Formats: sequence, structure tokens, C-alpha cells
Amino acid sequence: MDDIVKAAMAKWPHVPDCYGWLGLDARGRWWMRDERAQAAGPFAGAGANAVSRGAELRHDKLIAFIGRNYAVDAQGRWFFQNGPQRVYVELELTPWVWRLAPDGAVYSHTGAALAQVSDVLLDEVGRLYLVGDLGVGVVHTQDMHLAAQAVESGRWLPQPCLAAELPVRYGFVLSPAAARRASASNASK
Repeated sequence: MDDIVKAAMAKWPHVPDCYGWLGLDARGRWWMRDERAQAAGPFAGAGANAVSRGAELRHDKLIAFIGRNYAVDAQGRWFFQNGPQRVYVELELTPWVWRLAPDGAVYSHTGAALAQVSDVLLDEVGRLYLVGDLGVGVVHTQDMHLAAQAVESGRWLPQPCLAAELPVRYGFVLSPAAARRASASNASK
């Protein structure tokens, strides 16, 4: 986490958390979700529905800042620490999107290296997931040719999985905003 972010957190410790405004898609792209995008529907499962996604972030320095300050809380909710404010991230599929290098290295959408692959999973629609020291993530679609080489060489042996079971199995929350609404609804009953 950036030192400037840590300093802001110490200076302003009671800034309210932010929900629903930032999304991460299955290709490692960040999306800013304004009120209209949020009102149009949930981020996960939106597919080509650009109205629900919001606006794709394209500013390299902002994307790098988000990546350096991307973390998870004790409840499995991924967030971007934006100064003193925690901005919870809506996930399309997993908290990590893996990019593969020709030399066999694996990097996340934030540039973090995956030190070791411990599990390889293949879901019901052919998406490949890698599990390692950083957690679980989906392999970027543009890198499937390199993933196929790893499978064909015997380096990776994919095991079947169901995409819907991954959040519980690996302890992450796809939609912190929806979880918050459900929690508030249950508390009011």
C-alpha cells in the first residue's frame, strides 16, 4: 500500500466505505460505476451490457494506483484503498485475472507475480483458473494458448469446478454491495 494512502488513513480514520462504484471484469479491466450504471443492474453477469458496467478506466497512472492499493478484508471483500476511503470492488468472476508469460511466469492484472500455482481448475464453460499464494484468479482469454501449452506439457492438470462455487471455496465476495444490502435487510427484520 502506498505511504500516502497509509498517512491519509491515519489522518482520517472514520471516512465511510464506498460500495458499488468500482468493478473488475474477467479481463482485468477496472470500471467506474456511476449511479446510472449501478441503477441499470449488477456488475457481475453484465457481459456486453455496457450500461451496467459503467465507464472503463483507461488512465494508466490511476490503474497502477488502484493496483498498488488493492487488498482484501477479513470477510473476503476486495477493495481499493483510496486514501482514507475503502472502495469495495464488484467482481465479475474472481479477485485476480492472470496473465501468462511465454517463460511460464504468471502475473496478476495488478502486476503482482504468482510465485507458485497450487491448483488448476476448469469450469463448466471452459474458463481456466489458477490458485496460488495470492489466491484464485481466472486466466485472461488472450493467454489461453500459453495455458494450453502448460496443460499439454503436463505442467498443469486442470480439475473440474463450477464457477458459482468458487467464491465460497476460496472465500471471496463477488458483490460487496449486494452483501451489504442483504445484511442491512436481515438486520431490519
